[in-house]
Amino acid sequence: MVNSKYEYETSPRKLETNERKKEKKAKLKIVEDLPRGEIKISKEQRKKQKKLILFVAIIFVILLTISYRNSQINEKFNNNQNLKKELSSLEKENEQLKVNIANGLNLNNIEKMAKEKLGMQKLTNKQIVYVNLPKKDYVEAASEEVVLEEKSWFEQILEKINEN
Repeated sequence: MVNSKYEYETSPRKLETNERKKEKKAKLKIVEDLPRGEIKISKEQRKKQKKLILFVAIIFVILLTISYRNSQINEKFNNNQNLKKELSSLEKENEQLKVNIANGLNLNNIEKMAKEKLGMQKLTNKQIVYVNLPKKDYVEAASEEVVLEEKSWFEQILEKINEN
């Protein structure tokens, strides 16, 4: 049925006649084995080739740009991860130093370090000296009132000139 000329559809296809087939074959040129320099390429084919080359070049540039951008993103991500690791190590060190400071403020630890490192000892009764002070107040109250005069800037300049 494929070779029959009868069409079952509502809009039948145009049937190719033998003449049309011959015209198509006539349009196709068979290129014989000629040296590359002797083959002639039409202007339309050259334009198509140039467009294709330009298209491939543009795609290459776009892919190269995307690749470069991804490498930049990876570099920034790695840098960020390194900074996070450094931050966590510094926080751990900070906590250790806080614990050391808290231990250093403990009186038992201070006494122990004073005995071991500095060779200090506790006071004995022979080393204690008591001082008796009279109960009289040694602070004297001011008998005169002090009055501060405020001078203008002009008077202060005149005084300095007179002193010299």
